Amino acid sequence: MCQWTATAKANATPDQLLEILTHPEEIRRWSPVDFRVDDLAGRRLAAGTRTQVTGRLAGVSVTFDVEVHAADAARLELSADGPIGLDVRYDLAVSEAGAELTACVNVRRGGGFTGRVVANAAATLLSAGALDGATGRIVQAAESELYAAA
Repeated sequence: MCQWTATAKANATPDQLLEILTHPEEIRRWSPVDFRVDDLAGRRLAAGTRTQVTGRLAGVSVTFDVEVHAADAARLELSADGPIGLDVRYDLAVSEAGAELTACVNVRRGGGFTGRVVANAAATLLSAGALDGATGRIVQAAESELYAAA
């Protein structure tokens, strides 16, 4: 069950949204947290990808081991394990306007002081609308890529 969800409609295809969701340079444009990918083997995230990302949350440097479970025109699903755990799913569906994106994030509490600090910071960020903002930026990026290609 998701703790936070957000939905947005895009004048783009599910494949175009997937490109924005899986390309590290694109992810940096919409992510609410600045990060770097430490060891991505390919050009983008794909099913079966395992990589590490490092960023800062609440002034704390955090590293997550990321595993991509699915990445196709229907969804992107991944988990990230570090001081806390994150289960993230982006469902992509065709709609009248183009596509609908539904994002779902579940935060799994971590242990120790760092885990508590990072869990509270992540919950605060998500409760303040970070997921809504991110889905809006994903749609904007996909639509701007669509218009740039035209």
